[in-house]
Amino acid sequence: MARTAVFFHAHPDDEALLTAGTMAMLAAEGHRVVLVVATAGERGLAELPHGDELGEARTAELYESAAVLGVARVVLLGYGDSGLGEGGGVGDGVGDDRPANAFIDADIEEAAQRLAAVLKEESSDLLTIYDPAGGYGHPDHVQVYRVGQRAAGIAGTPVLLEATVNRDPLLRGLRLAQRFYTFPPEFDVRSFERAYSPGEVITHRVNVRRFVKVKRASMTAHASQASGGDGDRTLGVMLKIPGPLYRLVFGTEWYVRRDLPPGTRMRHPFDGLPEETP
Repeated sequence: MARTAVFFHAHPDDEALLTAGTMAMLAAEGHRVVLVVATAGERGLAELPHGDELGEARTAELYESAAVLGVARVVLLGYGDSGLGEGGGVGDGVGDDRPANAFIDADIEEAAQRLAAVLKEESSDLLTIYDPAGGYGHPDHVQVYRVGQRAAGIAGTPVLLEATVNRDPLLRGLRLAQRFYTFPPEFDVRSFERAYSPGEVITHRVNVRRFVKVKRASMTAHASQASGGDGDRTLGVMLKIPGPLYRLVFGTEWYVRRDLPPGTRMRHPFDGLPEETP
């Protein structure tokens, strides 16, 4: 039976990095895929200046990515991008010059009600958010976790998945790559020692190898995020990975479902749902 999955992200391009393969897979299977994004990412690092110009460019890129993935509906909540502190890196906190409507400053209950309204309207079977640390710690990602968790409770959404990355092989791969490649300044390998989730807590390992070309096209749509500052950014580096290695690195997407017992191993986002949900 066809179901509905809502993917909640903080900025344009987050969907491409963490959940694009799952989104494309579900759409190909005939399910309805809805993408909700909290901000336009107007304070991200890019060749374009911060503000409306960057926000408009990233919004256009978001719709291009959504079309590639087979997304049926895109919802923009319209909050301001909270940005990062003066250093521009993870762990630098939130910038003092953030906008008055910054997502990190939003009232959680109010924002959750807005997201819950979408979940109810769509009769959503599933909502994806981030893990409690917000993946790599961006303040807007942490807020996605808080808001999304509350919204799922309000709407009674049956399945809540935390989109994450298996930290164990990620660290091994990054340490190996560091021997041969100089990462961008904002890409601190040490920050990943506390980022995302250890393998022992991951409940869903979704094989998306059939959809890696679509995932790569989704990443490519976010051209403004491929470079900025002193050179290639993380997304730009990922797009330079050769096809066979890209398939290996990005062929699995990981999720945590907290209401399942430790050691649970599932392969599909809808595993465990009854044939018909109330």
